[in-house]
Amino acid sequence: MAEQLTYKKNASKAEKYLDLIPQLNALTNGEKDRIANLANICAALKETFGFFWIGFYLVKGNELILGPFQGSIACTRIAKGKGVCGSSWERAETLIVDDVDQFPGHIACSSLSKSEIVVPVWQNNSIIGVLDIDSDRLADFDATDKLYLERILNEINLGNE
Repeated sequence: MAEQLTYKKNASKAEKYLDLIPQLNALTNGEKDRIANLANICAALKETFGFFWIGFYLVKGNELILGPFQGSIACTRIAKGKGVCGSSWERAETLIVDDVDQFPGHIACSSLSKSEIVVPVWQNNSIIGVLDIDSDRLADFDATDKLYLERILNEINLGNE
């Protein structure tokens, strides 16, 4: 596949996700390197949706360590149970936060971030990381994002270590 995305700018959020999924499959199919695949998934999601910040944090020991991302500089290490990312990891569930300033213990890597969605990344029945997406608008994420981001992380080849 050519490293170029096609999507309809005026399509609904669900339509954009549905257009993106087969392209992500083509992009990652056959690639074994996890970092390469996560980097391309980040880039494709950012390009398609224009997210303020998007990135993966990968589990190493009892911390999440910054992995591939798109956006401004970010927090490097997050403890389990801390902030939205650490809480998503600890609870083993997707978290949608409409207003990050109202989330107890929110870690403000950027004061411009207003809302957030964090999706656990599963492999072999264990969480190997989280996908973190921030918006500079309040309440920017919903059940549609949750559905399709979870689907992407479950269906797309994330690569090996």
